[in-house]
Parts: sequence; C-alpha cells; structure tokens
Amino acid sequence: MGEYEKAMRPEDLTRLFVERSNAGDAAGVAALYEEHAVLAYPPGQFTVGRAAIRQLWEQVLAHRPQFTPEPPLPTLAADGIALTATPPKDGAGARAQVVRQQPDGSWLRLLDQPEFQRPGGAG
Repeated sequence: MGEYEKAMRPEDLTRLFVERSNAGDAAGVAALYEEHAVLAYPPGQFTVGRAAIRQLWEQVLAHRPQFTPEPPLPTLAADGIALTATPPKDGAGARAQVVRQQPDGSWLRLLDQPEFQRPGGAG
C-alpha cells in the first residue's frame, strides 16, 4: 500500500476513489478503507473488511463504469473522526462516509453509505 497517494484531508478520499475506480484499480480503491471497514453495497447488503471490498470492487470495475467527481458537502470533523458526503446527481438522498484519521495523519474510510434508500421505498 505504500505506493499509493495518501488522503491527507478527508475530502481527498472521494477524489482518490473516483480516480482509482476510473483507472480500474480495485486494490487502490480498497486501500482507501480501514482493515475492518463496512461498505453498504450492494444495495440492501453490507460488505465488511478491506479484502471483501477489494473483491467486490473487482467485480464492479469489470464493467468499466466511469465515475464523475461530485462536489462535496461541507465536512464535519471532530477528534480524528470526520463525516464526508456528496449529493448524487439525481438529487435523491446523499452519499456519506465516516472516515478516521490514522496515526500517520492520513485518513481512511471506516463506514461508507454510497446511497441512502428511503425506508420501505422502491429503491
């Protein structure tokens, strides 16, 4: 993991996620997550742990999706924890991540909710 650029601000994680996804780099995407991170994806399911996130993202990136950077909402941060979020293009809900500062000062994702579904809604 040492060769990857580190996210020195919480907002860097979203940019790096888009860059690495668009480059087809599942390992690079997984490197943005803590070892025991939880990703709320696929919809209605949870993917737990960096290794599982990497495997999932290898499948996602096999379809060569292109991700577009989204302007971030203001970051909330306190005591080494931050909440980052971006509004999706369709204006429904938001994407949100809880990120944690690491001992070296960089930031990694701990919880990732890429899309909020309305409770009981057809999502």
